Formats: sequence, C-alpha cells, structure tokens
Amino acid sequence: MRTGLTKKQKATNIYFTEADELIEVCTYNTDLKKRLAAFARKYPSECRQLDDDGNGCVTYEVRKGRLSFRLTPPYSKERKKAASALAKKNTENLRRGSR
Repeated sequence: MRTGLTKKQKATNIYFTEADELIEVCTYNTDLKKRLAAFARKYPSECRQLDDDGNGCVTYEVRKGRLSFRLTPPYSKERKKAASALAKKNTENLRRGSR
C-alpha cells in the first residue's frame, strides 16, 4: 500500500503503563498486522482492533501477558561457522538430489 510515508515514518508504537491491564499496539508492519488480526480472531477476549487509519496503520489492544519481547544474543563465531557449514551441506545435498 502506498501511503506517501517513508519507511522511517512507518513506525510500530507500543504503549502501556504498569497500572493498565491492556497494551496498545499501533503498527504499519504487514507481518505484525497479520499476526495481530489472526490472534484477535482466535482470542477476541484477549485482543481487539481499535482503529484502522486507512493509510496502512492499524491499532490493536492486547491484554498484558499476551505480548512478549524476545531478546536474542548474537551468534558466537563457532555457532556462525557451524550454521554456515550446515547450510553449505544442505545446499549441496539439494543440488545432488535435483539431478
């Protein structure tokens, strides 16, 4: 969808306070919008759409405890090397299998 906004302007904003039971998520991110819509359909008591501005931004209200942030540490050099070797091996196996 063309909105006239730059990627930098298409932010995802998450608002909540320690006192409230609900989290407000405003996003332009297509994948997140799809995930929130599916979650709202499946669990309407836990998540609902509040607004769609018609320009690509959708706002949802999500019950606390249903939204999480995952922090992932960077790969170690050893893990990167092992992942690369596995990917190369799998690619080679695919090439052999397609002949």
